[in-house]
Parts: sequence; C-alpha cells; structure tokens
Amino acid sequence: MVEALSSLLWGWHVLGGILAAGAFFTVATGFYQLRCLGRWMKAALRPPPRQGGKLSSFQALSTALAGSIGTGNIVGVAAAITVGGPGALFWMWLSALLGMMTVYAENYLSAKHPGAPGALGYIRRAGRLGGLLAGVYAVGCCLSSLAMGDMVQVGAAAAALGNLGLPVWLSAGGMALLAFWVARGGLSLAGRIAGRLVPAMTLLFFAASLGVLWVFRENLPRAVASVFSGAFSPGAGAGGAAGWLLAMRVGVTRGVFTNEAGLGSAAFAYDGVEGRSPEELGCLGIFQVFADTLLMCTVTGLCILVCRSPVLEGAALTFYAYESALGPWGGRAVSLCTALFAAATLTAWCGYGREGLFYLTGGRGKNAYALAAAAAAALGCCLPLGEVLRLGDAMNGLMALPNLAALFLLRREVAVEK
Repeated sequence: MVEALSSLLWGWHVLGGILAAGAFFTVATGFYQLRCLGRWMKAALRPPPRQGGKLSSFQALSTALAGSIGTGNIVGVAAAITVGGPGALFWMWLSALLGMMTVYAENYLSAKHPGAPGALGYIRRAGRLGGLLAGVYAVGCCLSSLAMGDMVQVGAAAAALGNLGLPVWLSAGGMALLAFWVARGGLSLAGRIAGRLVPAMTLLFFAASLGVLWVFRENLPRAVASVFSGAFSPGAGAGGAAGWLLAMRVGVTRGVFTNEAGLGSAAFAYDGVEGRSPEELGCLGIFQVFADTLLMCTVTGLCILVCRSPVLEGAALTFYAYESALGPWGGRAVSLCTALFAAATLTAWCGYGREGLFYLTGGRGKNAYALAAAAAAALGCCLPLGEVLRLGDAMNGLMALPNLAALFLLRREVAVEK
C-alpha cells in the first residue's frame, strides 16, 4: 500500500512537473541563474543589517540549507552512482540548474503574498481551489516533517553514530530530545541552531573531501570525464541502450530529492526575514540549490569516483572513499558529518512541520506535535528504512502537487530585475 501511494504521489509525473516548472521559469526569466550569477551570489553573501523579524538572512539561509542538506548528500549520491553510473551526477547538475529557478519562484511568491507562513501564503491565493490546495499542502508538510525530515534522518544518523561506537538507544534518545525541543521552539530556535551548525558541519565535510580529492588527485581528470561520458553513453549505469536513460532518471530523482525544488519548503525559512526584496529572497533560494547540489553533491560524487572501488555499492562507497584516503579518521569524519547533516535536517523540518500544523489548527497543538516528532525520531531507528523512505516520498508528493498547481496559476507574477 505504501509503495502504491508513493508511486501515485511521487512518480515520474511529479518529477516531470518539477522539472517543467524549473524549465519554464528559466526560459521566462532569460536564464536568470546563469545570466545574473554575480547578482544572486552577492545577495547570498552580502550580510544586510538586521531589521527585526524572526530570523536574519544568514539564519534563514542556514535553516533552508539545513532542511535540504541531509543524509542524501552523502549516502544518496553514492546510491545514485551505484545504480546510474557516473553519468547520474551530470543529470543531478541539470536538475539543480532548473531547480534554482523553481526555488526562486517559490521564495518570490511567498514574499509577495504574506499573511500565511511560507508557501502557504501564495498557495491559498491560487484561484478558487487555493484554500483546498493550501490545506492539502499543510497536511503534507506535517506528515513529511515526521517521515522524511525526522524518521529517515534519525535512522541514518543512528547507523552513522553506530560506526563511532554509540549504541542505537542513545542516538535515538538524543535525536528524540532534539526533535521535541525544536518542535516546541519553532523556526526561531531552528534558525539559531542552524546558524551555528550548518557552517561548522559544511567546513568539516569540505575539509575531509578536499583531503580525499588531494590524495587521489591523479584520478580526478578521469573521474570528471566519466561524468560527462556516462551521462550519454549507451553503456552507462545498467548498460545497453537503456543505460543512459537510467542514469538520467536516477540523477534527476536524486537531484530533486536533495535540493527540495518544487516542495516550497524553503519558503518557510525565509518567511521571517525583513529588509529583503522578493527578488533577493529568490536569489537566496538559487544559492541554496547551488550550495546543496552543485557543491555538496558534486564533491561527494567526485570523492567516490576518484577512489574507483569496483566492488562496493551504495553508502559503503562513500565510507570507503574517505577511509581509503584518510585512514580511520576519514571514516569517522564522514560518519560524524552524516549524523550532523541528519540533525540539521531534522531541526529545520521540525520547524516547517510546526508551521504547517499551526496553519491547520490556528496555532494550537504545539505540545502534541512535539511529542509526535519525538516519537517519530525514536521509531526512525526501528522501522525498515525502505518503507519509511517510500512513506516520505508520498508525503513529499502531498506538498509538491498543490505547490506545482499554485506555481502554474501564479506563474505570471514571478519577475526579475532587468
């Protein structure tokens, strides 16, 4: 039943809709993400004076990155390369390039339609069925925060911390307490945590990754070449004429999964920012996708490809790459990063889920949601990861479908500075 629900709500028709939205806004804005690279980089890196609001621009960007940079950036990339070959990384880049403008549109419309948190502000204004679409989206947000943002992340974190010698019960208890604390504190607390956690974990991951690439630097040109040749080669991934199609499917799916384009989730993080124009908030969204997929996933993928293990598959590939280059400390570093990435995602999504619940209940149910978040974290260490992933995909679909409908209906409102 869960698998059927996942196929219905998160199949190729939804992924195709997300890519189509990105392609439309890319063409409509004259390839803004390429044409105005300096502008969105400056908007993301320039710290404006804080003018009130729940979060500063840096905290909001850190929260959005915390929500999208999860365990998929480490173990998910390895799974994509295992199934689709090196060419899957190329299709992740393409999906990120289009996803930049999808997230731009989501943040832009959210700023243009205040009055409800995040994407809910513009979804409820999307025609006669806007109220219904917003209700479905809020339900999906609550459920996705418990499944994909909580249970999946905690399960991966517990496995990673197990490599460091921590028992599962201790990992589950710690993550459950974190979920309860953030679910009660909301996005303001999530932003303060993310503002400290995201820079630290990113620097640690990049330091370890650069170490891997330096050790295997002689293999780097061949690894980069394999990404481009594998993207279109008939022998990519599964082999035969369908090989490059498999690489494309896996790469696109993983790219959409990691950067959350089409879900509208990041708009919650930017909802409390003041002193930024709608275009500037859209630019922060572009930078978010750039950092998440074009930087983080690329570094992970290249580290896997340069070590050239012919035997291992999936998550074991990532650990092998770092251990083979940096010794036991490399394995410990990637385990720690996996746990930190999971904690960051849990932190952001507990804040998102609470906003969705408050939209449905008029601000009630804080304690009940906090208890549900803690229980989901504990269950994440016990339930089969495959079933939880499929459930999370279905809940993501409950967010993506009404969001895509709203983006289509409000598409003419999205604009950029000339």
